[in-house]
Amino acid sequence: MNPLKFFLVTDTHFFKNSLGAFGEAYEEFMDGEQKCFAETEAINNAVFSYLADAKDADIVLIAGDLSFNGEKESNKAFSALLHDFQEKSGKRVYVVTAGHDYNDHPFSFDDTGRHEPEGTKFSELLGFYRDFGYSDAIAFNEEHLSYVAQLADGVRLLVICNDTAEAKHVTYDDAFLGWIEAQAKQAQADGQMMIAMEHYPVLPGQPILAMIGDAWQAESKKLVETLADNGVHLIFTGHMHNQSINEVTTEKGNKFYDVCTGSAIGCPAYLRLVTVQDEKTVDIKSIPVPDFEWDTKGLSCEAYLKAQFERMIRTLIFSMRDDPERFMRKLRIKQALITKKAIHLVGKKLCKLTVGQAAHLLLLKAAPEMKKVSFVEFAIDIARSVFEGNQPFVEGTPGGDTLLKVFRRLGRFVKTIKDAQGNELDLYETLKHTVGNYGIDDYNAVLKLS
Repeated sequence: MNPLKFFLVTDTHFFKNSLGAFGEAYEEFMDGEQKCFAETEAINNAVFSYLADAKDADIVLIAGDLSFNGEKESNKAFSALLHDFQEKSGKRVYVVTAGHDYNDHPFSFDDTGRHEPEGTKFSELLGFYRDFGYSDAIAFNEEHLSYVAQLADGVRLLVICNDTAEAKHVTYDDAFLGWIEAQAKQAQADGQMMIAMEHYPVLPGQPILAMIGDAWQAESKKLVETLADNGVHLIFTGHMHNQSINEVTTEKGNKFYDVCTGSAIGCPAYLRLVTVQDEKTVDIKSIPVPDFEWDTKGLSCEAYLKAQFERMIRTLIFSMRDDPERFMRKLRIKQALITKKAIHLVGKKLCKLTVGQAAHLLLLKAAPEMKKVSFVEFAIDIARSVFEGNQPFVEGTPGGDTLLKVFRRLGRFVKTIKDAQGNELDLYETLKHTVGNYGIDDYNAVLKLS
C-alpha cells in the first residue's frame, strides 16, 4: 500500500448564528461552557477554508457532534458547508454523527431569554449527511448509522456510532459487535488495513475521566477486543474535547490505540494530520485551529478560546462561595441546607488560599515556587491541562512534586477506587497520571500498531 494522509476534525458543534446566541441568559449559560457557541459558525468557516487550501491531504474525517445541539437549521447549514467544501476543493469528507446532532429540545438565546428552535430527529440525520461517507459505503448498518468506507487502495475506514433512534451512548449489543467483527474480518480477508472512528473515546482520555460514565464507550473492553483481536488497532475519537493518545494491549497481546482530539470550537482547539505509512506505522501530527473572524476582545484566537475554558472553571469554583445552589446543580448534588452551608464555607476558604496554605492544611509543605500561587489559579491550570494533554505536573517540577505529596497523603486513607465501568484503580497512580503525562505525546507521535 502507498502512504495515505488525511485530516481529522472533531466536535465542530456548528450553530447557525441567526438562531440567536446573545443576551443575559446566554452569558449566564456560557459561564458553564468549555466550548464556544455564538462563534462556532465563524470558527468552522475558518477551519474548512484552511482545509480547502491545505495541500497535505484530500480526505477529511469528522468524529461527531457536527451541530451544536441538534438544531435543524444548524444541521442544514453545516451540511451545506460540507457540500460546498467538497464541490470546491474536490476533497472527500467522512463523518460520524453523535448525540449533539439530534435533539427534540435544542435551545437558543436572545435578549428576551431562552428559546427552543426546531430540533432534528435521528431518522433525519442520514438525509443531512448521506454524501459524507454513507452514500458510497461498502457496508452500512442503518440502526447505528455506521458504515465501512474505502479510503484508498489498501485502507478501509470503519465508522461506528453508539447512538440509535431509541437512546444515546448505548452499550453495543452482541448483534452490533458481531457486525463490527464481520467488517474487520472481511477487511483482513480482502488484504485491507482497517482503521476506525467513533465519537466516544474507547479508552479514557485521562485516568480520572474513567470515573465519568459519559466520558467513554460503555463496556469498552468488549469493543477493544472485538477490534484489536480482529486486526483493527487504531480508532479516532472526540466527545470529551480533550487532546490525548492512549494505548492498551488485549489479553491476546494485540495493541490498540485511541487518538482523541480536542474540539474545533473550544480549548484545546486542534486538528490532526494523520499519515498511514503502512500497515504497522501511523504518524500523528497536531495543527492548531486557524484564526477566525470574530471580536476576540484584543486576544489572539487561541487565547480567546483558552479564556472561555478558564471562565468555566473559575465560575464553578467561585460559585461554591457565591452561589452554592448553582454549584450543586452543576455537579448534580442533592439540594440540602446543610450541604449548601458546608459548600459555602469551603468555597470562602478555597477562594482565599494559596497553594502553600492549602498544603499546610494537610500538614504538608508545598515546593517553594508554589507557596504563594493562588489555589484557584493552580486548580484552573490543572483542569485545563487535563484537557490540553501533555500534562506538565510531573515528578521533578514544583507543581508536580507538590501534587504528588498530596496524592500520597490521600493514598494513606483511600488506596483504590473504581471507575465508571467497575474496574479497580490505584488512587495514587490515577491522580499522578492525570496531572502529569508519563506516556505517549498527546500531540505528535508515531504509533507502532504491532
